[in-house]
Amino acid sequence: MKLYIKNMVSDRCKPIVKFELEKLELQFVILKFGEVDILENMTMEQHDRLSIGLKKSGLEIIDDKKNVLIEKMKNIIIEMVHYTKDPLKIRFSEYLSEKLNYDYTYLSNLFSQKQGYTIEYFVLSHKIERVK
Repeated sequence: MKLYIKNMVSDRCKPIVKFELEKLELQFVILKFGEVDILENMTMEQHDRLSIGLKKSGLEIIDDKKNVLIEKMKNIIIEMVHYTKDPLKIRFSEYLSEKLNYDYTYLSNLFSQKQGYTIEYFVLSHKIERVK
C-alpha cells in the first residue's frame, strides 16, 4: 500500500515519518519525498494514529488523488531546484509532463486552482530560497 504524505519535502522529514511508522510496528520503505510504501495491510486505527502523529509535525496523509498529484508536482520541483546540479535540457513544462504523464495545461490549471498560485511562482520562490 502506498501512502502519500503532504509537506514531506526534505531529508529532515524522513526520520519523523520513520519514527511514527515504527511506533505502529509497520513494515515500510520510504521511496522518496512524499511517498512511503507500507509492506503490509494497515488497519483504520493504525491509519488514524499515523495521521495524528504526523500532524503534530506538520505532515499529513493525502487521500485525494488530485492532492496526491499536486504533492508529486511540488516534490519534483523541490528535487529539481534544490538537489539537481545540472540544468534541464528540455523546458520545465515538458519535464513535468513527462515525469507525471499528464498534459502540462491540466497540471498547471489543477495546481493553480488548488494552491492559489501558479507552478511558475512556486518554482521561482524555491529558486530564491536556494540562492539565500
